[in-house]
Amino acid sequence: MYRAVITGVGGYVPDYVLTNEELSTIVDTNDEWIMTRTGIKERRILKEGATSTLAARAVDELLKKTNTKPEEVDLIILATVTPDMRVPSTANIIQEKLGLVNAWGFDFQAGCSGFLFGIEIVQRFVESGRYKKAILVGADLMSSITNYKDRNTCILFGDGAAAIMVEPQENSEFGIIDTQNYCDSTNGAIECLNVKRHGSAYPLTPETCLLDEQFVYQDGKRVFVRAVKGMADVVEEVMVRNHLSKENLAWLVPHQANKRIIDAARDRAGLTEDKVMINIHKYGNTTNATIPLCLWEYEKQLKKGDNLMLCAFGAGYTWGAAYVKWAY
Repeated sequence: MYRAVITGVGGYVPDYVLTNEELSTIVDTNDEWIMTRTGIKERRILKEGATSTLAARAVDELLKKTNTKPEEVDLIILATVTPDMRVPSTANIIQEKLGLVNAWGFDFQAGCSGFLFGIEIVQRFVESGRYKKAILVGADLMSSITNYKDRNTCILFGDGAAAIMVEPQENSEFGIIDTQNYCDSTNGAIECLNVKRHGSAYPLTPETCLLDEQFVYQDGKRVFVRAVKGMADVVEEVMVRNHLSKENLAWLVPHQANKRIIDAARDRAGLTEDKVMINIHKYGNTTNATIPLCLWEYEKQLKKGDNLMLCAFGAGYTWGAAYVKWAY
């Protein structure tokens, strides 16, 4: 029996740092207001390029760190809400940029839960035994869909990418142990968090190209309430099912959307702050990149056998958790 095991992590964030101070010159805001509500101090912005630019650099680092030749990769899956274009998929563009000549793959999106949903997707592919080296990427150029005239949303988002290598290991005690994912679009969920324009229901025309619908929209208060409950509930569910406790859980790896949401999930799990991966203050919400960027930044602190609980909440609404036992 094969188990899908994470065998490497690569990441990339742009050089340009957009601070709260600089944002205060663009919209009516200030550092104290942003930090109090979100925990974000700064975020990275890509000045030239696209989502594939971010993703290709993260995957390239991953290949080098794992001593993997491009032709050895046989599957690449990208979680993103900001593809380079509608067609072809950005996974195809990454494949071409890096020479992954034997890999097939695709894009998919589940809002900010995309990478977490991707954990289960890639797990099923790898555990079939057919795929030996699979790459899951989380990448978003959120600056491309952020309205920098909206003080409530422009403070939240940044650009970044990270990727994991997933390989099969027979009868391994390590790897992706358990997952639980949910969707619920009732009670106005779709209207609370979306990017409407460019979709077939909201086609882009000369008359609509300047509408705010082309940017990410969020009803922050309503999303906050659902996110706190969703992430906390699913973390507790997976912990109970796998007999995990605050004593034997090494790390909580939460989606970096809002520090207050992270704190609520941490409190429900009964964890102290030193057991929670946090980088929201540096990168903001990079959507599909937040969880793998945490793994990338904290990689040197991880020990073989560490129990990790990954969790996220996103548009749709979507949310979930994954229990991973670190393998190296």
